[in-house]
Amino acid sequence: MSEQTSGFFSKEETDEIVNAIVAAEKRTSGEIRVHIEQTKVEDASKRVVQVFEALNMHETKLRNGVLFYIGVEDHSFFIIGDKGINDLVDGDFWNKTKDVVIDHFKSGQMKEGLVKGIEKVGEKLSVLFPFQGEENDTDELSNEISGNNG
Repeated sequence: MSEQTSGFFSKEETDEIVNAIVAAEKRTSGEIRVHIEQTKVEDASKRVVQVFEALNMHETKLRNGVLFYIGVEDHSFFIIGDKGINDLVDGDFWNKTKDVVIDHFKSGQMKEGLVKGIEKVGEKLSVLFPFQGEENDTDELSNEISGNNG
């Protein structure tokens, strides 16, 4: 069995997910994070907002942060975006993106689902918030997967 990161993904899978984030962010000023929690929470829909704020995703210059949240024990999955991107995307964008990810999850392809979701979000961010060049566009948030091993 391969070594697990955050008790969920192997090191190789984690590296592929982080690489997908880095690749997506090279085309946009937007910020993408993945957060994995192992333990059950009372209300995952409230918890994802708490995590979004704890990771300072609401403090990006253009309010264009996107969080992929996985709750392992309670089988929850959310994608939330900050005000800057929410004001610009179609109403069904998040649900369509979530469906892409969950379809992969259902077939046991967790890493692939996240990578596809990250690519889809990155593509949308690159249109709405194109990369502004090295001097004008800094990586505001970590690309590493955050989490709680509980």
